[in-house]
Amino acid sequence: EQQHQELMVTDLKHVYASNPIPPTYRARPEDPPRDVLPLRWLGWPEGVREIGTSESGFHYDNEGPRHRVFVPAFELASRAVTAGEYLDFVRDGGYERPELWLSDGWAEARRREWTAPLYWAERDGAWWMVTLAGERPVAPAEPVCHVSFYEADAFARWRGARLPTEAEWETAIVGREDAARECSNFVEDGRFHPAPAEALPDAPSQMLGDVWEWTASPYVAYPGYRPPSGALGEYNAKFMCNQMVLRGGSCATPRSHIRATYRNFFPPSARWQFSGIRLARDLEDA
Repeated sequence: EQQHQELMVTDLKHVYASNPIPPTYRARPEDPPRDVLPLRWLGWPEGVREIGTSESGFHYDNEGPRHRVFVPAFELASRAVTAGEYLDFVRDGGYERPELWLSDGWAEARRREWTAPLYWAERDGAWWMVTLAGERPVAPAEPVCHVSFYEADAFARWRGARLPTEAEWETAIVGREDAARECSNFVEDGRFHPAPAEALPDAPSQMLGDVWEWTASPYVAYPGYRPPSGALGEYNAKFMCNQMVLRGGSCATPRSHIRATYRNFFPPSARWQFSGIRLARDLEDA
């Protein structure tokens, strides 16, 4: 039910944005202005990690079974990519440079005439975006959202980085889940929009809430996975084809619903979710 409620929020935003004069769903809480946090790179050594869950508490079948994965040394960005950083990509001609894009992504971007994230528009030299609190200027310090996997991948390549694998993402949040949950932006906060990052000591910010983060991992079954019998077996297993994994939840996700092992998934062209970007790179590339 919570999962469907989140989808209703994103569908509602899509309907509102289709209106020639975008209406306001509700006023957004006024946040104190924040500067953009400097992006830092946080490193993890190579090693064998345990990923997923086999616990008896509630989890979706696609989160298990828990299994071991070798993860090479990597670095993860200390926060999500901001709208200001993504705007630099737009202004640098990122949507006009095929060398930055996967072949399917370039074809999709050309076919759909993408020039910026969904709900963004340029007028008289200024960039605006539609939110559930109405239309307002693009805020440089906020995480960019409503980008597809293709756009996220192209941006990462433009920055000389890449998207994290879901094993890297889960490795980075181990032991930090409670702290991440407490300082993040979820549906209960009433913003219905991502907020600028708050610094966490020696830990990545915004790992939970704000924006779903695209990973470089295709949505496939974990080793040893067996679909549940009956109708439940169709809930996740039948979609394990041509989809990419997202992690972390968003500003439309209930705080109690998300967890470190939660695997969301959408086609690589999907943009209507609160989907954003976190950069990663091999440690040897630092």
